[in-house]
Amino acid sequence: MAKQDDIFKNVISHAKEYGYIFPSSEIYDGLSAVYDYAQNGVELKRNIREYWWKSMVQMHENIVGIDASIFMHPTTWKASGHVDAFNDPLIDNKDSKKRYRADVLIEDYCEKLYQKAQKEIEKAKKRFGEAFDEQEFITTNPRVVEYLAKKKAILERMAKGLDTGDLADVKALIEELEIADPDTGSKNWTEVRQFNLMFGTKLGASADSAMDLYLRPETAQGIFVNFLNVQKTGRMKIPFGIAQTGKAFRNEIVARQFIFRMREFEQMEMQFFVKPGEEMKYYEYWKDTRYKWHLSLGMGAENYRFHDHEKLAHYANAATDIEFNFPFGFKELEGIHSRTDFDLKAHEKFSGKKLQFFDNETNSSYVPYVVETSVGLDRMFLSVFSKSLVEETLEDGSTRTVLRLPSVLAPTKAAVLPLVKKDGLPELAQEIIEDLKWDFNVAYDEKDAVGRRYRRADALGTPFCITVDHQSLEDKTVTIRHRDTMKQDRVAIADLKSIIENEVSMKNWLKKML
Repeated sequence: MAKQDDIFKNVISHAKEYGYIFPSSEIYDGLSAVYDYAQNGVELKRNIREYWWKSMVQMHENIVGIDASIFMHPTTWKASGHVDAFNDPLIDNKDSKKRYRADVLIEDYCEKLYQKAQKEIEKAKKRFGEAFDEQEFITTNPRVVEYLAKKKAILERMAKGLDTGDLADVKALIEELEIADPDTGSKNWTEVRQFNLMFGTKLGASADSAMDLYLRPETAQGIFVNFLNVQKTGRMKIPFGIAQTGKAFRNEIVARQFIFRMREFEQMEMQFFVKPGEEMKYYEYWKDTRYKWHLSLGMGAENYRFHDHEKLAHYANAATDIEFNFPFGFKELEGIHSRTDFDLKAHEKFSGKKLQFFDNETNSSYVPYVVETSVGLDRMFLSVFSKSLVEETLEDGSTRTVLRLPSVLAPTKAAVLPLVKKDGLPELAQEIIEDLKWDFNVAYDEKDAVGRRYRRADALGTPFCITVDHQSLEDKTVTIRHRDTMKQDRVAIADLKSIIENEVSMKNWLKKML
């Protein structure tokens, strides 16, 4: 755990030092769980968003995008269930005075059981080698069976308690498992109580006539209330999807772990409308498709896993999370949910308007079912950033810090470096910048020795360094250095665009999904 904490601290420190993320309002001592994306962070975030949008919207003929407003009529949130049911179970430690989500404390305990089982499996793999049958070992080894059975029983009991509102049993479970305050070790807990996560605000010119509103806690409802508008104006046929990215706001009980859990965050969601009875087919399709999208970024299949929900939300008949191995362990990165027809039927009921699809083939109308994919853009940012940050020992014994961002997402694709600040080298470097900047985000750097500039570019995550030297003036060639391998090639200036494009184009990266 100490090593994980150190890694995470390095991630947070590096993000600030290299212009990715700053604490919000830092000159006023900041604001809890609110962050600003800095000059490099905003580019990485934009690239992730565009990578998602291209794969989700542009590459699917039956998916379109919208941008719904953050403010919505307050009845929207009554219909969606958020007013009555959008709660998290809260528990306080009487000694430390710290507040936690009761379900997260229990889930973290279960994750430790899972990790114990994994250690037993890994030891057996090494012992038996190629002859090892993992599935048989999982079902027959007493320790592994015990760990996984205990984990399952705990999660089922927690889910039942939360589902029925038996919060006393949730607290009893925490006490029986002897779960302690993660920071102090105290086991002196308060009762568990529910806490609504929506931020309230007002709309209107005067206090007397102002309407009570909520900042949206999710982007999905903006899609549902626009279902019929999009379907009719786009002449969409079932199945079809509506995608959206945008800000959402939740008054989190425990907003921590850097940008993993914030009060103001951004979602990338797609609601896929299908014929009733076909939802599970598309649920499996989107599970597979979204998993391949994550894998296309090359961060390793071992860092992802599916986690099926023990407790389903009130609107769902199936739900799973794609979890990622963050520096603090496996946590939810994306959710795939079969939402049934709950949302459209609820909005029909509360609005008095029909939200149905007329099927010309059967000459009948029905309320579509919905399969949702929802990924947190900030969590996506953290997964990419944290897994890319590496301290590397080189052959000569020296070390370098390198941010191995997938080149398709890197904020700056190339840094152009004149070897010296004279003899016409800066002028030629600027000419190269002027040519490349129409297609790529590129940077110019002439300060310090070229070796230090390489290290700076490595730490910033820039895939290429282009060095302009005296030979460049003679034959119009430059040295191009690759961030990950540090390999250097002599290439023609005229070939730079195609070399960079081949490495950073979304087309080449997304084709890995096929």
